Amino acid sequence: MKTIIHKAEDRGFANHGWLQANHSFSFASWYNPEKVHFGALRVLNDDIIAPKMGFGTHPHDNMEIITIPLKGVLKHRDNMGEDWIPVVPGEVQVMSAGTGVQHSEINGSVDEYLSLFQIWIIPEERSVKPRYDQKTFSEDDRKGKLQTLVTSFKDEDDHSLKIHQDAKLSRIDLEAGSSFTYKLKSNAHGVYVMTISGGVSISEFNLNSRDAIGISETSNFEIKATEASELLFIEVPMINL
Repeated sequence: MKTIIHKAEDRGFANHGWLQANHSFSFASWYNPEKVHFGALRVLNDDIIAPKMGFGTHPHDNMEIITIPLKGVLKHRDNMGEDWIPVVPGEVQVMSAGTGVQHSEINGSVDEYLSLFQIWIIPEERSVKPRYDQKTFSEDDRKGKLQTLVTSFKDEDDHSLKIHQDAKLSRIDLEAGSSFTYKLKSNAHGVYVMTISGGVSISEFNLNSRDAIGISETSNFEIKATEASELLFIEVPMINL
């Protein structure tokens, strides 16, 4: 089993006043040659956005973009539609930028900070037709068991959101003292495990809130919860850039 540890305090950080952003991988003005990507996972930003603030209209192309709100309310608008769409904790948003899309993401609250994960995955197919989707996932469905959020269009799972990559995003909530065995899709895949909250041990590594570990070259591994924990799994093909 091959592992790479990314401690929370070693992430890139940018304080823009209205935005506090932690970067697991090189992004914008922060560059670390050892943290450019993990397989097809290119971006994992842990953002806190001030009330009424956000990202004005800007373009993307040829990227699969997933947003997971953790607290507050996100509002989204793009050139595929006219309306502002709310996205709240419990929901997940996906957008295939494909040939090109313009979008805005703002904090929809006037008094509450917005906390979210923004994830970019490199697609397996370029210049697809842009698309947007979102879906609600029950917290009860990830208590002690894996809850699948996002899979490939080629995957038969019809309960998950879809992207143009042979990837799998999932979550689990573990009680203190419990354990779980994660099984990878194939030997060509790796999984990036983000500890949203709590504490777990994987192999000889102890991970606390916002610590992450990239795991590859194995078929499965065991996770032991040292305290009540929430985990995010981002499983991707281990492509080279």
